[in-house]
Amino acid sequence: MAADSSQNTRLVEWYEERIGQPGTDDEVTGYWIFVLGLLLGILGIFMVIISEPASVLRGWGIVAGAIALALIIAGPLVRLPLDQYASILILVGLVVSIVGVLWFTMAYPDNWRVQSSPIIAVYGVGLLIMAVGGVFAPLLTTRSEAEASRLRDELADAIQDETDLAGVVDDLRAALADADADEADLAGEIDRLRAELTDTAADEDDLSRQLRTLRTSQSRFELYEDAGGQWRWRLRHRNGNLIANGGEGYTRKHNAQKGIAGVRRDALGAELLLIEAEEDLPAEDETFEPVAVAESQATFEVYTDNAGEHRWRLRHDNENVLCDSGEGYDSRSNLKRAIDRVKTYAGSAAYLRFDPTGFEIYEDNAGEYRWRLVHRNGNVLADGGQGYSRYHDARRAVDRLREDLDDYEFEIYEDNAGQFRWRLTASNDRIVADSGQGYNDRDEAESAVERVETYAPDADALDVGPAAFEIYEDAGGKWRWRLRHRNGNILADSGQGYDDRSGARDGIESVKRNGPNADTEDV
Repeated sequence: MAADSSQNTRLVEWYEERIGQPGTDDEVTGYWIFVLGLLLGILGIFMVIISEPASVLRGWGIVAGAIALALIIAGPLVRLPLDQYASILILVGLVVSIVGVLWFTMAYPDNWRVQSSPIIAVYGVGLLIMAVGGVFAPLLTTRSEAEASRLRDELADAIQDETDLAGVVDDLRAALADADADEADLAGEIDRLRAELTDTAADEDDLSRQLRTLRTSQSRFELYEDAGGQWRWRLRHRNGNLIANGGEGYTRKHNAQKGIAGVRRDALGAELLLIEAEEDLPAEDETFEPVAVAESQATFEVYTDNAGEHRWRLRHDNENVLCDSGEGYDSRSNLKRAIDRVKTYAGSAAYLRFDPTGFEIYEDNAGEYRWRLVHRNGNVLADGGQGYSRYHDARRAVDRLREDLDDYEFEIYEDNAGQFRWRLTASNDRIVADSGQGYNDRDEAESAVERVETYAPDADALDVGPAAFEIYEDAGGKWRWRLRHRNGNILADSGQGYDDRSGARDGIESVKRNGPNADTEDV
């Protein structure tokens, strides 16, 4: 049995390799039956040709040819996908034909003339039975209506099952898409909350620092009684300089203390009125009203771009766009918060208004405070080189540089790249400042040292608060500005370029005037 199975497997493999993949096992069986019949037929014809009449060899040639004809007919019929009864008829016809052949072997050659007719009849009946089973039976019979109805019902059920399955698959895909969208929305919300938390923490730190600055003073009020018996006060810095005095005497000490309290309360938010000549001073008893907040001449326009993102732009009443968001937001709430931040920070934000230079104190990405001496053209003339953990330490470093510049020593040297640099050292060899960049020759480095010696003593310090305007030159040679929060986020962008740096400064001033009180409208 194992040998037969192995042989059958080899025949099937040969059929697959040489002919193709069979649809059924009967297809392979019918093919090999046909091949066997063809070979037997060739053998029988050859034996008949070489044999003598009425000889044994001729008899076996006739037997081989008869069996070959039956097999050649049966092989193709077996390959067909016939019903079971048709297959049985083919098998019965083959057996009857073989019976006729066996009868021939017993009658040939002595009794062949006498029994030839019945032998041929039996053999022919066998061939006819195979023909009926393989050809005529399928033509003359049809499937019953019940079978056809059953098949139609099964087909309808299969179609319905396929439709239901497709619906389930679509539902699963939709659920998966919704889950992905929800996950993306959740991730965006988390990022937004993190950004807001970062902004809030930065604002809180800045407010705390400003509060500490307000509470920290290098001066003191001095209350005393003059020679005339009146109480007076004066505000004096720790270095001895007189900052302010009461200007008039008080008959009672309590009234003088109330005057000091009034200065403490009103000085921080007091406005500045420039009077050109002393004779133009208002009378001491003349009252005035605080300057009202200027009405904005611009409007924040809120709109949705082609990508479906929310944006804003600040448009002047003369139709000029002063600035825009620079980026899109995925929700109106985020857009509203962005506009609120611009309104909050634009008015008080500082920018490079150096005349002609100034010290810029800023916080780097590592959270350390640094300083640099910047020319109004944007060039950095000097750099502190090191960071400070506290803002006041960086500010004191600037003050020491301005006050003690003559006591420090400039040193020009050549670095490993062949460029000339300078550094400023104290008497203890501590590096106070450096060039921050290299120069192609020593003369350029010496010129840079001269600029620092000229500008540093009189340069003011620029404090970078919660946000600051940055003026820069783009790749096309145009001057632009952007409002950057201390955490690095861009709050607003000029949206257009200016031919010179002064044009960018004018654009900033327009935003500072009109941005904080501008209304918001949808367009």
